Amino acid sequence: MSGVTPRVDIAFKKLFGVEENKDLLISLINSIVSKEDQVSDVDLLNPYNPKNFKRDKLSILDIKAKCSSGELYNIEIQVSDEEDYDKRALLYWAKLYSGQLEQSMDYSKLNKTIGIHILNFISIPSIEKYHNVFNLREKDSNLHHFKDIELHTIELRKFENKAEKLDESEEINMLLKKIKTSLDRWVAFLTRHDLLSKEGVSTKLKDPNVQKALDVLEVMNFSKQEREAYEDHLKWLRVEANTLKKAENKAFIKGEAKGIEKGIEKGIEKGIEKERIAIINNMLASNISIDTISKATKLSPSEIEKLKRNKEH
Repeated sequence: MSGVTPRVDIAFKKLFGVEENKDLLISLINSIVSKEDQVSDVDLLNPYNPKNFKRDKLSILDIKAKCSSGELYNIEIQVSDEEDYDKRALLYWAKLYSGQLEQSMDYSKLNKTIGIHILNFISIPSIEKYHNVFNLREKDSNLHHFKDIELHTIELRKFENKAEKLDESEEINMLLKKIKTSLDRWVAFLTRHDLLSKEGVSTKLKDPNVQKALDVLEVMNFSKQEREAYEDHLKWLRVEANTLKKAENKAFIKGEAKGIEKGIEKGIEKGIEKERIAIINNMLASNISIDTISKATKLSPSEIEKLKRNKEH
């Protein structure tokens, strides 16, 4: 199935969350974690299973893995900027960490747990770099005493080119100039796999794992149920991107620099009801189901039905 984007969570898990592609997952993990946490092999704790998908549900399609030394990894790509994402990230980490302890087990059996969150939005506007690492440290001395907790955020929008529209060859050259690390290569794959797929481009990266990922993506097939879920998630990404662009342009015209920054980095601000309604109307126009819109926007189905009726009159 050509044209599949790995930024959609379903495609991401189908690519990295299966036994035959564990080498890709290992490469991705090692490009993110420290030298001390590099892995040579992992066990998938929740391998990809198409039966888990239900139409109209924006499921959390995370990948849980355990390496040979016992460390646990939770990797997910977040489609939309859901409210209280930061709290959910901590909760998912805590569940995976505490889930190791079975009845009558000793606390010493608990292993370090690392959360890796690849985000399709900007979550930390105060920091320019796209990869940030969080752990617990003592406030004054910066002592890293509680070493079992670690969270990584990868903000894809910070990596993307924000310059004026370029022709394809210029875009390719600019993208290749950005790529300096193994993580840069993976983020380039996640954000601009379309450019890397052009003849001869991926060979310049000299990365067999990225090349394999491109090849797998090119021939990826979806069942009817998977395709419906993928298209729903893809529609949400497109609607969100288009609405954010309109909000950015509107803020620019008004000269609201802070509004531009916040509009790009945090999406449509909670208090801007007009823009929120615009997103919902666009999703309705794209034939995204009311249940999916409800889960993505935190509005009840009845509220969305009311907006739909108002739009029709």
